Amino acid sequence: MKLREAYRATTHWVPFAARTVGYGTISLALGPLTKDHGASLWAMRAWCKATTRGLNIEVAASGVENVPRSGSFVYCSNHQSLVDILVLGSVLPGDYKWAAKRSLMRIPFIGWHLRLAGHVPVDRGAGASAAGDAIARFQDVLGRGKPLLVFPEGTRSEDGIVRDFKIGGFCAAVREHVPVVPIALDGTHRLMRKGAFDLGHGAMRRVALTIGTPIFPGAQGSETARVDDLRERTRAKILELHRSIGGSVADEAPARAQRARRSVNA
Repeated sequence: MKLREAYRATTHWVPFAARTVGYGTISLALGPLTKDHGASLWAMRAWCKATTRGLNIEVAASGVENVPRSGSFVYCSNHQSLVDILVLGSVLPGDYKWAAKRSLMRIPFIGWHLRLAGHVPVDRGAGASAAGDAIARFQDVLGRGKPLLVFPEGTRSEDGIVRDFKIGGFCAAVREHVPVVPIALDGTHRLMRKGAFDLGHGAMRRVALTIGTPIFPGAQGSETARVDDLRERTRAKILELHRSIGGSVADEAPARAQRARRSVNA
């Protein structure tokens, strides 16, 4: 790491660590004493807002009025950067539970908060059994009337282009008969790319985020067909939303042909 990068990383992450310890302590100390861990929810949202401001990130959000006012549903967002959870947490309403990599649960304060607040650990790439367990945990969250946040691409996009979606969140939505709320964000991949130590130089950094109207599962056909249909309709909507905020979208024809071949061979 060059000296300039080391300096920038220090100015970004030392205050980040201080905020994490401070808000994490509030969550851990007061969360168990409040109804539905309300103090933990407040601390998480305050941490996200304070951190986006501290990192000079301006979030231009639209469509928040499309989020259901009550009940369970699945927030479904494209994924560009580690910064995404901060951006989403500063905007999204509701006591949603995040499908987070299990490795994050081992990070002091962040992981302790995630476990305390009931967020869902996910073992990515661990096989069918682990995927089935994750879907069951998703269903438990939705069954308790809580929203769930998933990144269906499964990993971050290095170039900001939306990738294919995995089925876990859609399977849970179909089984629990709840809608998916599509989210498109753009700009975070330019802030912190994979392998980067800091967010680069510059003044205010702009990130765009928009939320679409709920997409409901179909009522006809097998569960597999309904899951695939919900996944495809959600992805198409997120691509549309992504274009509307200036995001880059790859040529979909080869991807559609590949998905069709997989469907025929299944």
